[in-house]
Amino acid sequence: MADIEKVIMPGVTHWHSPRFHAYFPTANSYPAIVADMLSSGIACIGFSWIASPACTELEVVMMDWLGKMLELPKEFLASTNGKGGGIIQGTASEATLVALLGAKAKAVLRAKQEHPEWNDVTIISKLVGYASNQAHSSVERAGLLGGVKLRLLPADEKLRLRGDTLQKAIQEDRHNGLIPFYAVATLGTTNACSFDSLDELGPVCNEESVWLHVDAAYAGSAFICPEFRYLMTGIEHADSFNFNPHKWMLVNFDCSAMWLKDPTYVVNAFNVDPLYLKHDQQGVLPDYRHWQIPLGRRFRALKLWFVLRLYGVRNLQAFIRKHVALAHEFEDLVRQDNRFEIFSEVVLGLVCFRLKGSNERNEILLKRINGHGVIHLVPSKIGDTYFLRLAICSRFTESQDIQLSWNEIRTLADDVLAEDQPGK
Repeated sequence: MADIEKVIMPGVTHWHSPRFHAYFPTANSYPAIVADMLSSGIACIGFSWIASPACTELEVVMMDWLGKMLELPKEFLASTNGKGGGIIQGTASEATLVALLGAKAKAVLRAKQEHPEWNDVTIISKLVGYASNQAHSSVERAGLLGGVKLRLLPADEKLRLRGDTLQKAIQEDRHNGLIPFYAVATLGTTNACSFDSLDELGPVCNEESVWLHVDAAYAGSAFICPEFRYLMTGIEHADSFNFNPHKWMLVNFDCSAMWLKDPTYVVNAFNVDPLYLKHDQQGVLPDYRHWQIPLGRRFRALKLWFVLRLYGVRNLQAFIRKHVALAHEFEDLVRQDNRFEIFSEVVLGLVCFRLKGSNERNEILLKRINGHGVIHLVPSKIGDTYFLRLAICSRFTESQDIQLSWNEIRTLADDVLAEDQPGK
C-alpha cells in the first residue's frame, strides 16, 4: 500500500474529483463497489446459464427492470414472452459492433435468398451502413472491424442527422448496386451532446429494411426521468438500443446495457457450439456467450441490482436532475460574461463554450486551465470551430464547485485576453 501511494497515485487522473469536468462521467458508488467485490469473490464465468444460473437469471431480470425504468417498448423486454431481451455488454463500442454484426448476418441471409448466385464475399462487398458525422469514433471503428463500408452523413445546423439525409444516401447507394443494411442514430453525441432525429430516421430504416441501432451511451441514463424521454421519441422503430449505466447512473465500469428486439441474428452470427459448452436447458434462458464478442463474462448484474435496490428510481432521478441543474448553472455564468459564447444548446449535463475570437485563443486558454491543475477540461472541434467542453462528472460536485470552476476559467481568460492585446 505504501507503494500504491508512491508509485500509482501520483499518476492517477482523479475522475471522481468534483472539479473533473473532462470527457463524460464515469459512474461510481458504494453499492456498486461492494457488488463488484462480491462479483470478484464469487468469481464465476457466466458464459452460459448452466455455468452459473444466478448470473444469467439476475441479468435477464435486471435488464427488464432497467428497460421498464426507461419505458422501452415491450418488444425489447424478456418478460413479455416475445423474442426481445437485454444483455450487459462491456462498452457501447462493443454494443455498436455486436449490432452491426447481427445486421450483417441478417443482410447476408436475405441477399442469398434474393440472389442465390451471389456468394458471401460478393454480398459483403456491397453492404453499406450509415451514421452521422457527429457519431462517436467507435461507430466508424465498428465498420472497420466488421469489414463493411460505413458512410458518415452530414448533420444539420443543430448537429442532428435527419431522415431526408439518410433517405437520399440509401437511394443513391441502391442505385449504385450497394445494399444498405445498418444505421446508427446517436442520442447525445460526444462532441456536443446533440440528438439525431430518431423519429425521422426510424421510419426510413423500417421502410428500407435497414437495421437501426440507437447509441445513447451517455444520455440514456437521463431517460429514467420522464421529462427527458422526449429525446428518445421514435425508439419503437429501433432494432437495438444501448446506453451506459457506467457513465451516469452510479454503476461502476463496466456495465453497458443493450437491448435487442430480435437477438436471433446476433446469436446466429456468433454461434459456435462445441460439445463442452452444450447443456440440457439450452433455449430456456439465454446463453449470453451468443450475444457478445468474448466468451467469458463477469457477474455484472450484481452491480445493477445493488444500485437499483439501494438508491431506488427516485434517488437516481434526483441525481440526474441535479447534474443537469449544475450544467445550467454553469451555462448561466458563461452567458453573463460577454467575452464568452455558448457553442451549442445545453440539454443535459454538458456545456460547450468558448472565448469569442480565434481558435488559437481558446487553445491557449485550455492549456492554461489544465496546466494550472485546479480543474480539468477537454476540447472538441466541429467544422472549423474549436471549443471547450465542461461536463458535470462527479457525484460529489456541488454548486460551489461550479462557482470555483467558473472563477478559474474567468481568471485565466483575463490573462489570455491581456496578452492577446496589441502591443503586449
